[in-house]
Amino acid sequence: MSTTNDLDQSSHIWFKEFFTGNTSGHFMLVKRFLHTEKTQYQRIDIFDTYRYGRVFALDGITMTTEMDEFMYHEMLVHVPMFLHPNPKRVLIIGGGDGGSLREVLKHGTVEEAILCEIDFKVIEAARKYLKSAVEFDNPRAKIVNENGVEFVNHFKNAFDVIIVDSTDPTAGEGGHLFTEKFYRSCYDALTENGVFSAETESPVLDPGWVKLAYKRIKKTFPVTKLYLGFMSTYPSGCWSYTFASKGIDPVKDFDSKRVEKFQKDLRYYNSEVHIAAFALPNFVKELIQGL
Repeated sequence: MSTTNDLDQSSHIWFKEFFTGNTSGHFMLVKRFLHTEKTQYQRIDIFDTYRYGRVFALDGITMTTEMDEFMYHEMLVHVPMFLHPNPKRVLIIGGGDGGSLREVLKHGTVEEAILCEIDFKVIEAARKYLKSAVEFDNPRAKIVNENGVEFVNHFKNAFDVIIVDSTDPTAGEGGHLFTEKFYRSCYDALTENGVFSAETESPVLDPGWVKLAYKRIKKTFPVTKLYLGFMSTYPSGCWSYTFASKGIDPVKDFDSKRVEKFQKDLRYYNSEVHIAAFALPNFVKELIQGL
């Protein structure tokens, strides 16, 4: 028997996201739409939901939700940030929602963090509607609206950390950030002890993309390690990231004391999670074995 509340909710709009192959996905009951726009690059949707809070989607694919975005951003950002001995200059490619920038600027050593987002409309919408955009006006932050693939080519030996917070390779311009040429440009733009991280998709539902990204990054960097984290609203809930460097090992060279002394709020990442993230399940080991 339906309750009044069930009947009231049934009149609302459902957001349905289909995963690769369009044979599975997830859905959310929309409370209200806040912003919908078609830009020259993609469709932007921002809306409130009953379960996940505010949701930001591009081309029908969930980018962030208010409930769990910290899981993704903390794992993408703090793994490389705590591995560099003194990160002063950071480049974030993508990340127009502002979450990665927020996490980068929690590190007091950072003097400049450049956020390179191709679509200025994403920046405008995030600034107006997303809490994750809280650091856009920080004096240590610089926002540029350029193609990240082309932008990084302008730099040599310039950044201590490069973070690739891209859309999925099947959405918008995201595919350009999964090429060997792009990874080579990132390598060249890093300082001698520079470190790199990138989101590299779900090993459960998109193993092909994980394998391809890892293989291309490994061909470029002397040190390349895949790591995992929970991300509840991304396909399968299991998400992969790839760390790379010119010499720093993400486990052997990790100093847990730096994390323990960190004074800023962290809701997911800690020193134990850092080490554990690089302990891969057998099926993931097999996926990248021999690459």
